[in-house]
Amino acid sequence: MTKFLRMLFVTLSIAIIAPVAAAQSLPGLAAAPAATPAPSPSPIQADNSAADDARLTGRIRAIFDQISALKPVQVQVSAGVVTLSGTVADQKAIDQAGSIAERLAGVVTVQNQVTRNLEVDRNLTPALSGVSGKAVGLWRALPLIGVAVVVAILVGMLGYFIAGRRELWHRLAPNPFLADLVATALRFAFVVGGIVLALDIVGATALLGAVLGGAGVIGIALGFAVRDSIDNYVSSLMLSVRQPFRATDHVRIDSHEGRVVRLTSRATVLMTLDGNHLRIPNSTVFKAVILNFSTNPTRRFAFDLTLDHASDPCVARTLALETLLALDFVLKKPEPTAEISEMPGTTQVVHFTGWVDQTKTGFGKARTLAFEAVRRALRDNGFVIPDGSYKIQVERAAPSGNDTSARSAPVPVPPPATIAAENLKPEDVAPEHHIERMVARERATDDESNDLLDASRPVE
Repeated sequence: MTKFLRMLFVTLSIAIIAPVAAAQSLPGLAAAPAATPAPSPSPIQADNSAADDARLTGRIRAIFDQISALKPVQVQVSAGVVTLSGTVADQKAIDQAGSIAERLAGVVTVQNQVTRNLEVDRNLTPALSGVSGKAVGLWRALPLIGVAVVVAILVGMLGYFIAGRRELWHRLAPNPFLADLVATALRFAFVVGGIVLALDIVGATALLGAVLGGAGVIGIALGFAVRDSIDNYVSSLMLSVRQPFRATDHVRIDSHEGRVVRLTSRATVLMTLDGNHLRIPNSTVFKAVILNFSTNPTRRFAFDLTLDHASDPCVARTLALETLLALDFVLKKPEPTAEISEMPGTTQVVHFTGWVDQTKTGFGKARTLAFEAVRRALRDNGFVIPDGSYKIQVERAAPSGNDTSARSAPVPVPPPATIAAENLKPEDVAPEHHIERMVARERATDDESNDLLDASRPVE
């Protein structure tokens, strides 16, 4: 509260005292009349007497005697032509003398020959007098300024008090981030309202438009300077309202994959499948393509097998589907599929798919075991599965027709170790939950107020 009062007092001092001083030095600024078109020149009278010139001279002289800055000005009138001479303190007095003379009836034209006195004492004394006059005026206005400052502080404190009712705003807003945003906007509105009320008390509301205009220009410049931060802030607000995923969901955001830990006001925190923390700016998350693997518990796996060109694809398809359906972890509905995807050269590529329940079966384990089961079943039934490589065997001729000692007997290659589908245990395809447990432990130790994910609200 002390910091707020100090900041508000400085702001009010600048916003109130400066306009008051400016209004005293420029009394016509607050209520400047609208510009009017210049009147058309009046016709010059043909007759003019010495009495008329004397009358004009006396009238102009009487006016100048009432203005201290114009007393040194000499006036001569001949045939309605007014000639002004002498020296005055500043250019403002020169212009004022000419303007007054032109406004009198009967004046044909004005020859303003008044010059400015550049002596130091003649120019310094009026300046010091003006400063002292402004200081006296400011001293007299201090009680009114004090009342305006007190009113502005009270209005600002009222705004801070209302915005500080966090329970109220958290009930009205869907999440803590939006509640804090509403409270901040309310505080700002009360502070601005207090300043406007204070300026109205001291009579400087005419300058409020200029002040707000300057603040708007500064705001636009700052907006361009921190547009990335503003973009990220707005994205955080939109994500907190839309709720695109839940905590612990397995997602892929662009090329980043992992489990969702939390959504903060600046970034989305993921725990990668390697157990590392990954922070993605919310502006990137808001614009990215998000793939959620946890929303639908069923997921399809797929793999390809290459068969010899002479193999019967229909028989291979029937055998593979029977093998997939024999696996307990492969769902019967939707049914697995098998189809020829391409036939490059002397081979044919068969594309196999199947569905698993991710809550009971690990996706990677299921795909690996299904691939091995189908490959083994096809080989056991005489289907040739090319490995895509070429083997070159180099043989040497025997020294003589009867000498066979140089020929080496072929070394038998043991068959690869396999696991029959009926020998699989439930734990062989059980899903891994260690990443989820790590995320749950971390969420349990963190402050929930920093997380914008709300399980009670619907997911987009």
